[in-house]
Amino acid sequence: MILCKDLCISFGDRAVMDRFSLQIPERGVTALSGPSGCGKTTLLRVLAGLERRQYGTTQGPAPQETAILFQDDRLLPWRTVAQHLTDVLPRDRRSLVPALLALAELEGEEATYPAALSGGMGRRLALARCLALDAKLYLLDEPFAGVDLPRALRILERLKDLPAPVVLVSHEESVLSHADHVIQLDGPPLKRC
Repeated sequence: MILCKDLCISFGDRAVMDRFSLQIPERGVTALSGPSGCGKTTLLRVLAGLERRQYGTTQGPAPQETAILFQDDRLLPWRTVAQHLTDVLPRDRRSLVPALLALAELEGEEATYPAALSGGMGRRLALARCLALDAKLYLLDEPFAGVDLPRALRILERLKDLPAPVVLVSHEESVLSHADHVIQLDGPPLKRC
Protein backbone atom coordinates (compact mmCIF):
# COMPACT_ATOMS: atom_id res chain seq x y z
CA MET A 1 0.00 0.00 0.00
CA ILE A 2 1.19 3.52 -0.81
CA LEU A 3 -0.26 5.88 1.76
CA CYS A 4 0.22 9.51 2.77
CA LYS A 5 -1.33 10.55 6.04
CA ASP A 6 -1.72 14.06 7.47
CA LEU A 7 1.20 15.52 5.51
CA CYS A 8 2.10 19.11 6.35
CA ILE A 9 4.67 21.01 4.28
CA SER A 10 5.23 24.75 4.13
CA PHE A 11 7.71 26.86 2.21
CA GLY A 12 8.04 30.01 4.25
CA ASP A 13 4.52 31.15 5.08
CA ARG A 14 2.99 29.23 2.13
CA ALA A 15 1.33 25.94 3.10
CA VAL A 16 1.72 23.43 0.25
CA MET A 17 0.13 20.60 2.25
CA ASP A 18 -2.01 20.94 5.36
CA ARG A 19 -2.89 17.51 6.80
CA PHE A 20 -3.05 16.02 3.30
CA SER A 21 -3.87 12.31 3.10
CA LEU A 22 -4.00 10.04 0.07
CA GLN A 23 -3.96 6.34 -0.75
CA ILE A 24 -2.44 5.33 -4.09
CA PRO A 25 -3.22 1.97 -5.73
CA GLU A 26 -0.37 -0.55 -5.64
CA ARG A 27 -0.80 -1.58 -9.27
CA GLY A 28 -1.01 0.01 -12.65
CA VAL A 29 -0.65 3.65 -13.66
CA THR A 30 -2.08 6.33 -11.37
CA ALA A 31 -2.28 9.81 -12.87
CA LEU A 32 -2.29 12.92 -10.71
CA SER A 33 -4.03 15.91 -12.27
CA GLY A 34 -4.49 19.43 -11.04
CA PRO A 35 -3.58 23.05 -11.71
CA SER A 36 0.05 24.13 -11.90
CA GLY A 37 1.46 24.99 -8.50
CA CYS A 38 -1.08 22.97 -6.49
CA GLY A 39 1.59 20.66 -5.00
CA LYS A 40 1.75 17.61 -7.31
CA THR A 41 5.52 17.78 -7.76
CA THR A 42 6.01 18.27 -4.03
CA LEU A 43 3.94 15.13 -3.43
CA LEU A 44 6.17 13.13 -5.79
CA ARG A 45 9.24 14.50 -4.02
CA VAL A 46 7.83 13.43 -0.64
CA LEU A 47 7.15 9.90 -1.94
CA ALA A 48 10.73 9.78 -3.31
CA GLY A 49 12.17 10.89 0.04
CA LEU A 50 13.52 14.14 -1.46
CA GLU A 51 11.27 16.56 0.44
CA ARG A 52 11.11 16.77 4.21
CA ARG A 53 7.69 17.08 5.75
CA GLN A 54 6.98 19.03 8.89
CA TYR A 55 4.33 16.54 9.94
CA GLY A 56 2.68 13.35 8.77
CA THR A 57 3.71 9.92 7.56
CA THR A 58 4.14 8.00 4.34
CA GLN A 59 3.93 4.27 3.82
CA GLY A 60 5.20 2.41 0.79
CA PRO A 61 8.50 1.64 -0.92
CA ALA A 62 11.57 3.14 0.74
CA PRO A 63 13.31 6.04 -1.07
CA GLN A 64 16.12 3.73 -2.24
CA GLU A 65 13.46 1.54 -3.90
CA THR A 66 11.88 4.48 -5.73
CA ALA A 67 12.80 6.01 -9.12
CA ILE A 68 11.80 9.55 -10.04
CA LEU A 69 11.65 11.32 -13.38
CA PHE A 70 12.04 15.07 -12.86
CA GLN A 71 10.39 17.73 -15.02
CA ASP A 72 13.74 18.56 -16.61
CA ASP A 73 15.51 15.79 -18.52
CA ARG A 74 18.94 16.14 -16.87
CA LEU A 75 20.71 14.52 -19.82
CA LEU A 76 24.50 14.48 -20.01
CA PRO A 77 25.62 16.06 -23.30
CA TRP A 78 28.79 13.92 -23.50
CA ARG A 79 26.93 10.57 -23.16
CA THR A 80 25.12 8.76 -25.97
CA VAL A 81 21.56 7.47 -25.72
CA ALA A 82 22.80 3.94 -24.96
CA GLN A 83 25.34 5.22 -22.42
CA HIS A 84 22.59 7.07 -20.53
CA LEU A 85 21.02 3.66 -19.93
CA THR A 86 24.17 1.62 -19.28
CA ASP A 87 25.29 4.28 -16.79
CA VAL A 88 22.41 3.31 -14.47
CA LEU A 89 22.10 -0.40 -15.27
CA PRO A 90 24.20 -2.94 -13.37
CA ARG A 91 26.36 -5.07 -15.68
CA ASP A 92 24.09 -8.10 -15.32
CA ARG A 93 21.06 -6.05 -16.50
CA ARG A 94 22.62 -4.24 -19.48
CA SER A 95 20.91 -6.68 -21.81
CA LEU A 96 17.74 -4.65 -21.07
CA VAL A 97 18.95 -1.70 -23.17
CA PRO A 98 17.15 -2.80 -26.38
CA ALA A 99 13.88 -3.35 -24.50
CA LEU A 100 14.12 0.06 -22.82
CA LEU A 101 14.84 1.73 -26.17
CA ALA A 102 11.84 -0.07 -27.67
CA LEU A 103 9.60 0.95 -24.76
CA ALA A 104 10.55 4.61 -25.32
CA GLU A 105 10.53 4.22 -29.13
CA LEU A 106 14.20 5.19 -29.48
CA GLU A 107 15.44 2.20 -31.47
CA GLY A 108 18.29 3.13 -33.80
CA GLU A 109 19.37 6.12 -31.65
CA GLU A 110 21.87 4.23 -29.47
CA ALA A 111 24.89 6.27 -30.67
CA THR A 112 23.10 9.64 -30.75
CA TYR A 113 24.09 12.43 -28.36
CA PRO A 114 21.43 14.57 -26.61
CA ALA A 115 22.16 17.66 -28.75
CA ALA A 116 20.95 15.75 -31.83
CA LEU A 117 17.68 14.65 -30.19
CA SER A 118 14.39 16.53 -30.47
CA GLY A 119 12.79 17.71 -27.24
CA GLY A 120 10.36 14.79 -27.26
CA MET A 121 13.17 12.30 -27.91
CA GLY A 122 15.15 13.73 -25.02
CA ARG A 123 12.12 13.35 -22.78
CA ARG A 124 11.70 9.75 -23.84
CA LEU A 125 15.39 9.08 -23.13
CA ALA A 126 15.03 10.54 -19.65
CA LEU A 127 12.00 8.28 -19.13
CA ALA A 128 13.87 5.19 -20.36
CA ARG A 129 16.76 6.00 -18.02
CA CYS A 130 14.35 6.30 -15.08
CA LEU A 131 12.71 2.98 -15.97
CA ALA A 132 16.16 1.33 -16.18
CA LEU A 133 16.31 1.60 -12.41
CA ASP A 134 15.06 -1.53 -10.65
CA ALA A 135 12.45 0.22 -8.52
CA LYS A 136 9.35 -0.78 -6.59
CA LEU A 137 7.69 2.57 -7.41
CA TYR A 138 8.14 4.88 -10.41
CA LEU A 139 7.30 8.57 -9.96
CA LEU A 140 7.06 10.43 -13.28
CA ASP A 141 6.66 14.21 -13.38
CA GLU A 142 5.18 15.18 -16.77
CA PRO A 143 6.73 12.17 -18.57
CA PHE A 144 5.11 13.05 -21.91
CA ALA A 145 6.00 16.75 -22.14
CA GLY A 146 6.92 17.39 -25.77
CA VAL A 147 5.96 13.85 -26.84
CA ASP A 148 3.34 13.54 -29.58
CA LEU A 149 0.07 12.14 -28.27
CA PRO A 150 -0.14 8.86 -30.24
CA ARG A 151 3.39 7.95 -29.12
CA ALA A 152 2.66 9.01 -25.53
CA LEU A 153 -0.40 6.75 -25.42
CA ARG A 154 1.57 3.80 -26.81
CA ILE A 155 4.25 4.31 -24.15
CA LEU A 156 1.59 4.69 -21.46
CA GLU A 157 0.18 1.27 -22.39
CA ARG A 158 3.68 -0.21 -21.95
CA LEU A 159 3.99 1.42 -18.52
CA LYS A 160 0.92 -0.53 -17.43
CA ASP A 161 2.91 -3.75 -17.92
CA LEU A 162 5.68 -2.77 -15.50
CA PRO A 163 5.93 -4.98 -12.39
CA ALA A 164 5.88 -1.88 -10.14
CA PRO A 165 3.24 0.83 -9.74
CA VAL A 166 3.63 4.10 -11.66
CA VAL A 167 2.47 7.49 -10.38
CA LEU A 168 2.61 10.20 -13.02
CA VAL A 169 1.67 13.86 -13.26
CA SER A 170 -0.09 14.98 -16.41
CA HIS A 171 -2.32 17.78 -17.67
CA GLU A 172 -3.20 15.93 -20.90
CA GLU A 173 -6.83 14.79 -20.88
CA SER A 174 -6.03 11.94 -23.28
CA VAL A 175 -3.27 10.66 -21.01
CA LEU A 176 -5.55 10.90 -17.99
CA SER A 177 -8.33 9.00 -19.77
CA HIS A 178 -5.95 6.10 -20.53
CA ALA A 179 -4.47 5.79 -17.02
CA ASP A 180 -5.69 3.00 -14.75
CA HIS A 181 -6.54 5.47 -11.98
CA VAL A 182 -6.89 9.26 -11.93
CA ILE A 183 -6.65 11.41 -8.82
CA GLN A 184 -7.86 14.99 -9.27
CA LEU A 185 -6.08 17.48 -7.02
CA ASP A 186 -6.36 21.16 -6.23
CA GLY A 187 -4.55 23.65 -4.05
CA PRO A 188 -2.48 25.01 -2.52
CA PRO A 189 -2.72 23.65 0.02
CA LEU A 190 -2.96 20.35 -1.82
CA LYS A 191 -6.32 18.62 -1.56
CA ARG A 192 -8.25 15.94 -3.38
CA CYS A 193 -11.17 17.16 -5.48
